Amino acid sequence: MPASPSTARAINDRLALRLLQQQGPLTAAQLKQHTGLSRPTVADLVDRLAASGLIQVVGEAGEQRRGPNAKLYGIVADRAHLAALDVRTEGVSVLVSDLVGRVLGEASVPIGGDTGTGHAVEQAVALVERVAKEAGADRLHTVGIGAPGLIDPATGELRDSGGLPAWHRRLVAVLQERLPAARVTVENETNLAALAEQRDGAARDRDTFVLLWLGFGTGAAVVLDGHLRRGASGGTGEIGFLPVPWTRGLPSATDCAGGFHSLASSAAITELAGRHGVTAPPGTEEPLGAGLVRAAVEAVSAGGAGAGAGDAGVVPAGVARAGGAGVGSAGGAAGAGSAEGGAGAFLDALADRVALGVASVVAVLDPGCVVLGGEVGHAGGEELAGRVGERIRRMAPLPTEVRAGVLGGAAVLRGALLTAREAAQEELFAPLDR
Repeated sequence: MPASPSTARAINDRLALRLLQQQGPLTAAQLKQHTGLSRPTVADLVDRLAASGLIQVVGEAGEQRRGPNAKLYGIVADRAHLAALDVRTEGVSVLVSDLVGRVLGEASVPIGGDTGTGHAVEQAVALVERVAKEAGADRLHTVGIGAPGLIDPATGELRDSGGLPAWHRRLVAVLQERLPAARVTVENETNLAALAEQRDGAARDRDTFVLLWLGFGTGAAVVLDGHLRRGASGGTGEIGFLPVPWTRGLPSATDCAGGFHSLASSAAITELAGRHGVTAPPGTEEPLGAGLVRAAVEAVSAGGAGAGAGDAGVVPAGVARAGGAGVGSAGGAAGAGSAEGGAGAFLDALADRVALGVASVVAVLDPGCVVLGGEVGHAGGEELAGRVGERIRRMAPLPTEVRAGVLGGAAVLRGALLTAREAAQEELFAPLDR
């Protein structure tokens, strides 16, 4: 059955708005070329969208061209203002943008672990209000939040998870109270990082991939056939609880100690670097684990560090248990001398650990591509990704490309902004005559 005139108009309007969002300002002739619509139809939709306040003339295509066809039309960027939050255990970062995603203001505030819930929430909310005011945003249309923990797929709310600060859950409710006109949404931080890497980073050419988050903690996000998968309870990707060798015990339902987290968290990486004599330069502003990995990569690149990619075995005889004795040894870490020293040996040992998580993901999901995200994945770059990829080629029968994340820790804030923008545009770009 052919679409009704009103439905056809709605489809054409949405198509034009998406093109203007993705490609920036376009002339009527360019809209005709990209949409395949007739000239009269394009002229009608341009008039309709302009009258609704969604688009406006933002310039001309070139000095050599004059007349109506030279006008450049763009989305009215200040039609709505958006906020994105990256909520961590140690603080919060906020940015405010216009409807097309242009950042107007950005700031962060640390929140100590001993800060009370009420004070922590007030610090975070005050930061949002201050950044919005400084950005000239009188009213926020949509607020997107990225936070660690599980998101209930039925309610969209952050679930009460052991080990996470109580102010995380309270923050969402208080923001909605203080910003009653805004739509406030929350999503798992690793899921947002995956969306950002797919849109603007290492996975732009992939509809199916897994992002392995390596930062303060660990996590994974699963994108299959272009769709983010959250699982029955919102817990897809809680890879920190994955039982692995080389740890003191097994994780529990409430504590990931003993799981993959104990091998690849920032604290575990810091301890591993110490055993190999790797130190980070003073004054680094990134998380310590990422700084140590970056220092090792720079040392290897300079040609002054031990083993190269693939030199270490998948299960090295001298690998020490995370926080304990060496595997197969009675006491301390086995493998004295060069086996425990040098940036290259450190990266090899870290690659052995990361490969355990990647291999588990590959065996179950066959994603074809795993992106090493987070601050550590970004700091390790191709040096770490190459080492992990070499191990996966030996461990897994399924072809899998291991890539370094492009956006690092900034991926969460970028993903929160993308989801806020999508939600705002979904509402504002709704059919005009419904």
